[in-house]
This record gives sequence, C-alpha cells and structure tokens, in this order.
Amino acid sequence: MEITGGGRLEVRITSADVGKRVSVRYVTDSAEPGGKFTDAVGVLTSWDAGVLLITRKSGETVRIAESSLAAGKIVPAAPARRRGPSATFAELARATARAWQPVESEPLGEWTLRAADGFTRRANSALPLGDPGLPVAEALTHVRAWYAARKLPAYIQTATGAEGTQELLCAALDRHGWHREVSAEVRIAALAPIGDLDADVSAVRLSRTAEEPWLRRYQRFSGDEEAGPAVRSVLASGPSVWFASVTGTGEVPAAIGRLVVDGRWAGFMAVEVDPDQRRRGLATSVMTALARQALDEGASAAWLQVEADNDGARALYDGMGFAPHHHYHHYRWAEA
Repeated sequence: MEITGGGRLEVRITSADVGKRVSVRYVTDSAEPGGKFTDAVGVLTSWDAGVLLITRKSGETVRIAESSLAAGKIVPAAPARRRGPSATFAELARATARAWQPVESEPLGEWTLRAADGFTRRANSALPLGDPGLPVAEALTHVRAWYAARKLPAYIQTATGAEGTQELLCAALDRHGWHREVSAEVRIAALAPIGDLDADVSAVRLSRTAEEPWLRRYQRFSGDEEAGPAVRSVLASGPSVWFASVTGTGEVPAAIGRLVVDGRWAGFMAVEVDPDQRRRGLATSVMTALARQALDEGASAAWLQVEADNDGARALYDGMGFAPHHHYHHYRWAEA
C-alpha cells in the first residue's frame, strides 16, 4: 500500500482506473469503531455510485464501499511463472478450443458461437476472444437468440486471472443478468517430466478413436443414441487425437484418458478411473503414456482443465508439476 511521508495510507486510484489491476485496503465494517482492515487484489471492473467492484483472479467479485477505502494503488500484472512453459491467455484459449470443437459454429465478430446438441458447456457456449463487432448489449441479445433457435441454454465462456483475460466482460455479464454457473482452472506444465514419470505404461492401450468400451467408462456419455453423434464428433475433434485405456474387468476399462496434440501443446482430458481401481497409479500410467506419445509428435508443453472442487485430481496434477494459468467460467442467461 502507498504510505505518505507522514506514515498515512493513501488512495491512489480513481474511477478512471477501471480495467486496471489494483490492490486496495479497506475497512470491513466502517460502521463500527475500530473496524478491521482487509485487502483485495484484482481488476477494478466498476466504480459507480460510491461502490467499487474488484474481480479477483478466481472470478469472485468483491464489493467495496468507497467510504471504506483506506489505501489503493495500481499494481502490475502478476509476474511470469518461474517454472514450466510460458503462455499468453490468447494462445492457450485458442489451443484449448481447438481440442474440443463443436458440431456447429458461427462467428460474431471475433466471438465464436458454438453448439453440439448440448454436449458439454464448452462445446455449447460463445467464446469471446476479441470484439464482437457490436455493442456488448446487442452482442448478448444476438447470442441469446442464436441459442434459442437451437433450443439450447445460452452460455458464454469467459476467463479471469491472467494478463489479457476478461474481467470487464464478466462484470458486464453480471450487469446484464447473466449468472456464473461453473468455474474451473486451466493448468499448464512442462511435458517432458510427465513422460519421465516412473509409471507402468505396459497395460495402457492407445487408439485413434473412442471405441465403445472407452465410451462406457466416460462419465459424460449417457449412452443416449440421439446424443451419440455429437459426443463422438466433439471427442474426435482436434489436430492429433489419441484415446488411452487400461483393461478392466468385463467390457469397461479400468481407466481412460484423451489427448490432443497441437503444435507445442499437449492437452489432457477425460482422465477417469474406475472408483474400485483408484490408488493403483492408473491415472498416472495413462497420463505418462499419453505424454510420451505427445513428446514423440514434438510437443513440449501440457495443459488440462480441472474443476476447483476436484481435490483428488488437483493433488495428482500438483505432483506432476501442473500449476494454474487462469480460471475459466461459464455464464448462463437467466431466463425470466
């Protein structure tokens, strides 16, 4: 915080700094004498009618009364990671999108409207990576109409927590009646250490297609024949796609995984293990086998997505060297 020569805290931000990353200190309850100070760091997304909104990197919005401010300053973007690959948000967002492609898409300026018969939010949401070519309110109306025509809920995928992410768009979505429904982390790591893990890969089978046994283990596939074509289309999409499986009892694999190799990037998805077969290292074996395949194709960096409340997966990926790059969120239009 800024401290003047007299030792007092100083507010050095104004409403003109909306859109910048700031750090503030404020009183948690200014109505009580001796209220406690607390801090908030994030993007200043609004300063209106005496209230500041600051969006943290997790996507959480903090409301702060202007009257409770004790100090504030603009701060630089978070420092670059000291380990693993470097990556801009735009590069990583496009790589993750290429690895999970919709059945149908349509541009709206630099936004992309995506649909896949409702199979996953990622394949059925607008991806806003630039200017939609319309005022935001009009763009949101267009998005709603596009999904309504397909009898799908209207979703927009956004990101927070890295340089160039979309905190201001998140704030605009909040103002226009959209609600954040789910959030997850995008994590990245160096690929070679994953391929070098001491894991038994002898039982891991790789295939170019999602065969029926693989689909039986995949928890997002319900077996609905009407949804089947969209599921298979999305799973097969990407520059170089591989499916891993470990034989289990009967016709359902004990573990599965999916890999998309795209230039220097290797994206890991759908890593799942039979609950009765956990803690045997099968997920590590699947990841290692897929990483070695990606290394053979020239990749050097890895990414994956994990929901914030999946503690088991987060612990596994921590041990492999994955660290958070940014958070992504799905906002849904709340119909009246």
